[in-house]
This record gives sequence, structure tokens and C-alpha cells, in this order.
Amino acid sequence: MAGAEMNMAAFDLDAWRTDLGLVDGLELHAEYSDERTGGDFFDAVRVGSRVLFFLSDIAGRRLEAEPIAARTQQVFRSKAVELFGSGDVNLMEGTELLVQAINLAITGSAKEIRFAPTFVGCYDVEHGILAYVNAGGQVAAMRDSDGTRLLPDVAMPLGLFTHLIYDASMQVFEPGATLLIVTKGVTESMRGKVAFGAQRVMEVLRDPKDASAAEVCRDVLKSANQFEEGGLERLAFWRRTVREDRTALAMVRRVQASPETKT
Repeated sequence: MAGAEMNMAAFDLDAWRTDLGLVDGLELHAEYSDERTGGDFFDAVRVGSRVLFFLSDIAGRRLEAEPIAARTQQVFRSKAVELFGSGDVNLMEGTELLVQAINLAITGSAKEIRFAPTFVGCYDVEHGILAYVNAGGQVAAMRDSDGTRLLPDVAMPLGLFTHLIYDASMQVFEPGATLLIVTKGVTESMRGKVAFGAQRVMEVLRDPKDASAAEVCRDVLKSANQFEEGGLERLAFWRRTVREDRTALAMVRRVQASPETKT
């Protein structure tokens, strides 16, 4: 498509992490804690001045979820170029259409029901604006000059209804801001009867250190692992036979040094 500039993260369905690198002061990184056993997967792509990404948790074990993930990734990348390649599409409208395409890809031609909590984001590099749809319960925490908080989850999960319309939300993503999204394998990590939960995800962001996107992901995954290992789950007879995937995606906007402060 004329006018389209597309840079993709080095990602395939067998990769355990993806890193978009530094894009005009923006870092985006995602990774799994361990080898995948379920339907967690992610992808990211840059098309012109927009960075698009998503993190999904498709219901089912890996063998049944992986073909759906492959189909969804293909639709995500092709639709991203179709919608944003011309450069003049409205950010919110384009994000909503992208979510609808991902939803249809998950349900497939058979229109099967496949519960899939999914976060889809589109960041406008030029204006510092993030449009997003948080569909179905992914914990998404953000830190900026207003403090640390959870982004609202007000939409149905993907994969349930083919004709459901999703409305995007808008968030200013200022220099110094960090966004962290995790799947339920992180928040549902258990120590006895206590879950890791969303508040402990937020605690990772409250750490004052100037962490990269990769460091933020690894910090929250490490925290969830240590939380569970500190309880009875460390005993072999207590450990679940199959542990949920633990996946994190982080986006960080770097504060650019002003000309007078550069050496």
C-alpha cells in the first residue's frame, strides 16, 4: 500500500519475547515467564507514525489455541497496514476497526465461541496519544505524572460475539509514562489462598527506578514467581499440574533530554 511504512517486532509463535526497540522515544517489550502451555500471545507492529500492539489470552491449551493465535496474528498485521498505511485514518476509529477484525479472526470462519480477554493499543508517535480497548479483564496499570492507577476494563472479552462493537478509550501518554499489562496467570499466582492480584502489579510500577520496558516486564514476572514460590506451592504435592501462562507487556515513553542539558 502506498505510503505505508511497516516495521515488525521479531516475533513468531514460538518466540518467548518481542521487543520493538526504541521508536521515537518509545519502548515496547513483551515476554512470557516460562514455556507457554496455554493461549497467551502478543504481537507489535509499527505502521507509519503509529505503533500497534495487543496481548491476548485465548481459552484452551496451547495445541488448540496456537492455530487461532497464528490466524489472529496474520489478520492483525494485514489489517494494521490496511487501516493505518495511508496515514490519514482517525486513531480511535482505526483502533476500533482493528479490534473488530481481531475478534472475527479469533472466532474464525466457523464463528466458534472462544473466550479471549485481549488488550489492543494504538500509540500515535507524533501526538503522544494512546487509543486502546481493554476487552475482558486484562490487568493494565499505568504510571505517569498523575500517579499509578488501573486502566478501566469496560468491554466484553473477544471471541464471544462476532458483531459486538468495541469503543476505544483515549489516554495521553506523556514523557516518563509507563504502561504494564499482564495476563491472568500473573494476577492469579497463588500463595496459599491469596492471589498476587492487581495491586501487586501496581506496586511494580510504583518503584521509582527508571526502568526500561524489558525491565518492567521481568520485574513483574519475577515478583509473581517469587510470590507463589514463597507459599506452599513450592511443595511438589501442592503444585498445580499445569500452570497458567504468565505474560507481561510494557510500554515506556522516555523523557527526552533538552538541548541545553545534553553534553
